[in-house]
Amino acid sequence: MSLVADVHADHGATFTDRGGREVVADYGRPDAAARAVRNGVGVIEMGYGVVVVAGDDRVEFVDNAVSNRVPSADGEGCYALLLDPQGAIETELFVYNAGERLLLFTPPDRAGPLVDDWEDKVFIDDVELRDASADFGVFGVHGPTSTEKIASVLNGAGSPEPELSFVRGRMDDVGVTVIASDNPTGEEGYEVVCAAEEAAHVFDTLLTRGLNAAPFGYATWDTLTAEAGTPQFDAELRGRLPNVAGVRSAVDFEKGCFVGQEVVSKVENRGRPSKRLVGLRPDALPGPGAAVFDGDASVGEVTRAVDSPSVGGPIALAYLDFDADGSDLTVRVDGDEVAAERADLPFVDGSARSLRLPTYPEAAEQA
Repeated sequence: MSLVADVHADHGATFTDRGGREVVADYGRPDAAARAVRNGVGVIEMGYGVVVVAGDDRVEFVDNAVSNRVPSADGEGCYALLLDPQGAIETELFVYNAGERLLLFTPPDRAGPLVDDWEDKVFIDDVELRDASADFGVFGVHGPTSTEKIASVLNGAGSPEPELSFVRGRMDDVGVTVIASDNPTGEEGYEVVCAAEEAAHVFDTLLTRGLNAAPFGYATWDTLTAEAGTPQFDAELRGRLPNVAGVRSAVDFEKGCFVGQEVVSKVENRGRPSKRLVGLRPDALPGPGAAVFDGDASVGEVTRAVDSPSVGGPIALAYLDFDADGSDLTVRVDGDEVAAERADLPFVDGSARSLRLPTYPEAAEQA
């Protein structure tokens, strides 16, 4: 449940369920909110699950499980994946080293199952696990003036850099942690973490103190991340190989063994996966799962599509056969085939580039 539902309601919010958690859908004008973020700065309450990992073996334990190298220094973080033995993505995680504990931000429905699964694997490790989702408020601050926004309200520290590092400070006498995001909206961005009981005060501070900011919800989030080409867990990642999703920032191909590593390495050594995530500009808005054709051949399916206020029409993300020519693409919409043009990602060039933008070995060789 949202920690500040009453405050959201005062701003005209409507709500939706996301992974079993109540989050803001929009405040009545999601397209206007998207333009506000692209032109200035906006604030969203993030619907994360949070897992706390403590104990002397915490870094080694998590590092052995996830696809990326867990940082050993306080103030650093990484984006990582937890895979099944076949290499398919079970969850995404943002792992932050907070000194004597690790904080793991997960999709909202993955924190509890992750704790249950890992508790069965602790054995003799000095590791303590806890689902702490109810203990923290997390707010995303995104837009080309987000750095100025953070500077206008944060005391005791400067804005953190580089991406996924963090600093501790105060906002109107409330202790907060400020994380530099990996730019999922295609704009400069931060996440502000506070104790749950301080969430309403911090949200008000972010909206109304210092440089003003516009509130936005997940309808706008889905639009902004689609425009930025950032894969989302439920739509593009769950059950996929990381090689197929192109989320190379989540995988350290040089680190030792982790669950699913053998499959991921085999696909990597082969040079290219079977499919890749691409952008499309269809003539009409398709639904998730809509079939994509190249001529008469079925070559993939849409994962997510939005009407983009920045592009001025429908855009979509889709998994296509890696070698699909793309010269004669159509998408099935309401039983009809409509033309679709292959588009480079991101659709919108903002103030920053998403570190989760899909990349593939072929693209890296051409760069």
